[in-house]
Amino acid sequence: MSKSDVHVVMLPWSAFGHLIPFFNLSISLAKVGGIHVSFISTSRNIKRLPKVPPNLAHLVKLVEFPMPTLDDKSLLPEDVEATSDLPNYLEQLQYLKAAYDLLQEPIEQFIADKKPDWIIVDFAQYWIVEFAETRDIPLIYFSIFPAAAVGFSIAASATDKSVVESFTSPASEMLQVPSSTLSMAIRGCQEFDGEYLDAVHKVINKPAIPVGLLPPAETSRNCSFNYEDDDQSILWQEMFKWLDQQKPMSVLFVGFGSEMEPSKDQVDEIAYGLELSGLSFIWILQKSSWMINSDPLPTSFGLRRGEKLGVVHIGWAPQKEILAHPCIGFTLNHGGWGSVAESLQHGHVLVLLPLMYDQGLNARMLVEKGLGVEVERNEEDGSFTRNDISNALTYAMVSKESEELRARTTKATSIFGDRKLHDSYIASFIEYLKTNRNKSVP
Repeated sequence: MSKSDVHVVMLPWSAFGHLIPFFNLSISLAKVGGIHVSFISTSRNIKRLPKVPPNLAHLVKLVEFPMPTLDDKSLLPEDVEATSDLPNYLEQLQYLKAAYDLLQEPIEQFIADKKPDWIIVDFAQYWIVEFAETRDIPLIYFSIFPAAAVGFSIAASATDKSVVESFTSPASEMLQVPSSTLSMAIRGCQEFDGEYLDAVHKVINKPAIPVGLLPPAETSRNCSFNYEDDDQSILWQEMFKWLDQQKPMSVLFVGFGSEMEPSKDQVDEIAYGLELSGLSFIWILQKSSWMINSDPLPTSFGLRRGEKLGVVHIGWAPQKEILAHPCIGFTLNHGGWGSVAESLQHGHVLVLLPLMYDQGLNARMLVEKGLGVEVERNEEDGSFTRNDISNALTYAMVSKESEELRARTTKATSIFGDRKLHDSYIASFIEYLKTNRNKSVP
């Protein structure tokens, strides 16, 4: 590496909703501008990431550290290295954070040895702030959340310092990362959320740099299907055969990410709502702790699956390839920004059922932009019924208004699916990295 080369260290939080955007940003920086990237995470997380393209392997290095263990080994099960591994998300998240914080020393030693030009950091590594200051390494906070949610959260934190998650780190330390960086990079673009990007810039009083929407690289159906046995390969071949038999833009994709476990009651209502709608679907249902002692789906729901009007899969799925299939025309999801961006890349109409964090704000913004419909809920306790699910699906998929929704989501592909547009944002970000590499926080 020559002195003119720019070297960036990436520090994502151990959740795949964070790891994947950080990975995609790493690949984009290398592809567009020849930036050298050291992407740091734990061993098991690194193994579950997509493969670095061979032509970029000399630029993007995946640096893995073993996940430390807590003194009380009963608090965090073995092999838990990401939020999706947690048997009980809400109760055990704080212990995953505590284990991750034990990586502070090896990560700081790696950075001290490599002397990078930049550290691009997530929200959780509050301890890197003081270290970077002593080494005169500038920090950039990369928000995987959209600008609307970022602006609202920062404005709210000015009067309310509480933190939703039960992390072991004090709220003041959690808020230290965004406030102590030279600038903020945001997954967004002026063409879609420019008004919110401008608002964030005013709120933080420092550069708020859009890096585009980071659309994932196009892949063939089979290139990412890496299994330990042939059973999974055969399973997905059969599921894609079923998809191939459906009419274009006729099937609903259902998925709620890996961060939150819907309760059994919620899963039951979603299942019955799908039945009531009478619409074809493919549902990717993540494993939840309550499934150990209970059937994941209502007993009568199996009959519908037997009729092949819908397919349910429990566990990991090749979501990117499924969403790209021409028969998928709609998605029922949680409003997570990554899932939304992937869906709108293909022009899918959105049915939104937000569950936590930024998702409620995302859903309201998307509804206001006419790209989807939000499932109605009880205003007192936030619950929803099968009828609420069915009504939202029917409105989005077969009502007169659905044609207008479809027209707007189809138009949105000109933004979400325009790789040249998003590469131009990466190019501008690279210019910022090169120009400001020797600066520090004033």
